[in-house]
Amino acid sequence: MSQESAYIQDRLKNNKFVGAICGAVDYLAKNGLLTNFKHTGNAQYLWKDFDQYQNKSEFLEEQTVRDNNLVTANGTAPLEFTKQVLKMIMFKNSEQIDKDIYLYEFGFYQYCKEYGNPFY
Repeated sequence: MSQESAYIQDRLKNNKFVGAICGAVDYLAKNGLLTNFKHTGNAQYLWKDFDQYQNKSEFLEEQTVRDNNLVTANGTAPLEFTKQVLKMIMFKNSEQIDKDIYLYEFGFYQYCKEYGNPFY
């Protein structure tokens, strides 16, 4: 096991936060680091030759999946991934994170219609 894989394994085992999106999820799958976690990724068929990927039944066809201290996402989910990571680390309260992500997803003017101007 590489030093990087051992570091990630230690974090997962000791309930420390880990986030992976796109190719980073492929790395986790290839190194058997998704075991015991529900997860997602770009596509499970990409991992068919990864001998250490053992928990195929825990793959969920969703944009992001959060399971305990692990957030995984496919490459088309950068905003959803960011939202789940921010919630996992409790960066702000959940409602404020939802509003912040809404701003970036729908833009300033739609945000103002929904929540009011955030700069007043």
